[in-house]
Amino acid sequence: MAQPVEFFFDFYSPYGYLASLQIDKIAARRHRTVTWRPIMLGVIFKQEGMTPLTDIPLVGPYSLHDFKRSARLINADFSFPRDFPKAALAPSRAYYWLLERDVTTAHMLAQKVYHAIFAEGLDGSDAQVVARLAEPLGVKRDELLKAIQQPKVKERLKQETELAIQRGVCGSPFFFVDDEPFWGNDRLWQVEKWLETGGW
Repeated sequence: MAQPVEFFFDFYSPYGYLASLQIDKIAARRHRTVTWRPIMLGVIFKQEGMTPLTDIPLVGPYSLHDFKRSARLINADFSFPRDFPKAALAPSRAYYWLLERDVTTAHMLAQKVYHAIFAEGLDGSDAQVVARLAEPLGVKRDELLKAIQQPKVKERLKQETELAIQRGVCGSPFFFVDDEPFWGNDRLWQVEKWLETGGW
């Protein structure tokens, strides 16, 4: 059986959000599944001495323009978050906690969190917001709030981020197709081509 496409992302990554709306469909067209893997991009930036695109002179204004343009291209709702960026510890921990229980529920929560941040203007770093988003999925609010404070859940997110760094993940979104790395929402066409052809 073919390996799943691996999708590494940070919940406060605008390009990660746009990729999240497309990657499952791209993979499905080639009879692949996708493994979603949230990471803490801030940790990577700190280690590599990088800063968010929006904080870089000249690049910042361009990126803000391009986020909106790229969203319009795929007919996606988009609103740039206030107080950007934030550390999305709560949704990332909640995702990995749910992943151990039910992959589908974890995936659905990740989609809801991304939409809440970039389409609804909600604070996706707020544990109460994450718990509220999870409730319609059958997840008990108090159980989730307690779970994301568990040391083993915190450690899982830390390990996932460290593993991503070891594998060369340098931004969000980042994909692996049969261990071939692709960085960026603008590389989705290459991801699809690689899935179609097997590589070049």
